Amino acid sequence: MSTTASDPLAALGSLPGVTDAVDSVRKAVDRVYGHRVMRRRSNEVTAEAALRGARGSAALSGADWNLEEVRRRTDFSGDGESQVIGAALRLTAEAGQLLSIWRQSPLRVLARLHLVAAGGAAPEESVGRPRLAGEPVDEPLIEAPLPDADEVAGRLEGLSGLILSGSAAPALVTAAVVHGELLALRPFGAYNGLVARTAERIVLIGSGLDPKSICPAEVGHAELGRAAYVAAFDGYLSGTPDGMAAWIAHCGRAVELGVRESTAVCEALQRGAA
Repeated sequence: MSTTASDPLAALGSLPGVTDAVDSVRKAVDRVYGHRVMRRRSNEVTAEAALRGARGSAALSGADWNLEEVRRRTDFSGDGESQVIGAALRLTAEAGQLLSIWRQSPLRVLARLHLVAAGGAAPEESVGRPRLAGEPVDEPLIEAPLPDADEVAGRLEGLSGLILSGSAAPALVTAAVVHGELLALRPFGAYNGLVARTAERIVLIGSGLDPKSICPAEVGHAELGRAAYVAAFDGYLSGTPDGMAAWIAHCGRAVELGVRESTAVCEALQRGAA
């Protein structure tokens, strides 16, 4: 994060193109929240959004399963792809339970998310804590240089401080920065992408932009594709105004595609077809 303004997140919100992305996301979210189905069956929409969001996040981490297979399967203890799907489902279920803790201690929430994602699939001594010097990282999608353990610790503290100090930044900006910074740091030995996208979801819920968690950005990230995701993330890594704006706009487009997915769910429920 290259800006040094007193409210760096708010400063990012004023970058060219970001204001338009924020406005577009706000309008899209307002539209789906205004759908008549949301007045009676919002819990069903939330549950379906969670399932589809988990499937999308897992797809970005290399487990691109058909939605109906994710819906049908009950055992995720098998091969690597099964474990990724299981981790994504557990994280999505956990996200809404951590809002109050996030506002008090983001680092505790990140540790909890990694514990939930690992689910016993990682060495016990490395679960729920940032990696130590020399410990390997398994994150197949992101090939950027890996910050060392000391840098990770310092930047995590900085990210936590930004969240705790509050900001006038729009929710989309904060969510995109949290997501991007966790991808850049890859603080855990595995499941960093899943954790980063879950943290993005927590920010969007907790900010009030998507309080019922019906706008799964993970669906949009998956639909836009792994190549576009990595290219946009390279913009975040660059730290330049244009690069940061491109990453935030990409995250905004992902939210809008998540809104489109949940709008389709609402329409199906209205027709009695879901």
